[in-house]
Amino acid sequence: MKLARFIHSNKEQLGCVTEQQVIAIPETLFAGSMAELLSRFASLKAALEQLIETASQPLAIDDIQLLAPIAQPEKFIGVGLNYQDHIDETELAVPEFPTLFNKQSSCITHPGSPIYRPHVSDKLDYEGELALVIGQYCRNISEQDAAKVIAGYTIVNDVSVRDWQIKSPTWTLGKSFDSHGPMGPWIVTADSIDPHNLELKTWLNDELRQHSNTRHLIFNCYQLVATLSSVCTLKPGDIIATGTCSGVGVKMKPRGYMKPGDQITIEIENIGRLSNPILQEPEHNSFISPDPLS
Repeated sequence: MKLARFIHSNKEQLGCVTEQQVIAIPETLFAGSMAELLSRFASLKAALEQLIETASQPLAIDDIQLLAPIAQPEKFIGVGLNYQDHIDETELAVPEFPTLFNKQSSCITHPGSPIYRPHVSDKLDYEGELALVIGQYCRNISEQDAAKVIAGYTIVNDVSVRDWQIKSPTWTLGKSFDSHGPMGPWIVTADSIDPHNLELKTWLNDELRQHSNTRHLIFNCYQLVATLSSVCTLKPGDIIATGTCSGVGVKMKPRGYMKPGDQITIEIENIGRLSNPILQEPEHNSFISPDPLS
């Protein structure tokens, strides 16, 4: 099942996606966040399936505004060097332990929303990635039990400002600029997808830049959950982006960075497409305010 977060008629809603339509979930069936829906999915699945079968007035995808399926996860964790072909192009050693880093949740943005090239750098790069979404509170979960706590899967563009990435040993700065965490277009529930056999492609404009399959992950989804849960409690809505394959712009000759006017599109088999335009950061993009939206 595909679960989306969207705006229709100026109202934020959750819904089930079928082909090019969305069936809004009525508040009489469920009223809460996407993270809460994922944590209760097993008990709500039959009712949601019935909703899909009997829906009389579905919404067209073109008539809604899709949002990042998780608004503000407590944890947004990235994985580096997790495909052999990407390791080969970086000329680095194969890690014996997952290379993990944080992306600040303030970087998350929506399908179709702009990715801004910041004023401080022009080295703006893409990384098409499969991301898993945690659905249950868990700690010290074994690899064998990890599938039980994964609610579903989505697409993440781990946008990276390459010179800022190496300013700090943790990579966090270069991975966390505002708008540099596009996510979506929805979540595909774990019961309907094999995360370790999905074709992944990334296009910059019309040029295919990345093409691989998640079966080539060095540390698979279940191993990543086991590793992270041995350290901290994972919670519903937490996001783990599993790493990117070869074809990133920084390793092209000449460099193939994104620039204003470009469009970046990531497609993962059985999930969908995530596409975002590239714009230059606005000139006057600083503020001090109790409410930045005021």
